[in-house]
Amino acid sequence: MASQADWQLFETALDEARQGFAEKGIPIGSILVEDGRIVGRGHNKRVQEGDTIAHGEMDCLRQAGRRRSYRGTTLFTTLSPCMMCAGTIVQFKIPRVVIGENQTFGGNEDFLRSHGVEVVLLNDLRCVELMKRFQAEHPDIWAEDIGED
Repeated sequence: MASQADWQLFETALDEARQGFAEKGIPIGSILVEDGRIVGRGHNKRVQEGDTIAHGEMDCLRQAGRRRSYRGTTLFTTLSPCMMCAGTIVQFKIPRVVIGENQTFGGNEDFLRSHGVEVVLLNDLRCVELMKRFQAEHPDIWAEDIGED
């Protein structure tokens, strides 16, 4: 269940997604939070940087820098994580993920849960609308991002 603090923190992830959209990139934003404090933030930069693995979650974790442990952290993301990002979450034992929406892309929530990750789904319609707009305006880029021809 999402707390009021989750919703407030999520606004920063949504701001990151909007920034990505404004940069003509894929609108997926992410933040990493520890003890109520944002320690990393990022957005999908595949288009902007020509980097195939610069997903929103990956950019956020890069910005957070090296950490000894991810215990006590929560990763917020505007879209349900792909397998690469879900695998990274499991690899680093991030215990909790708050997801903006999973309607425009069904990610790997069951995979995360099966590895003990607490998954909170917000069903935020602003995220759905932003991603649907992007998918309609840039279907070729979206297909590339999710590995479709």
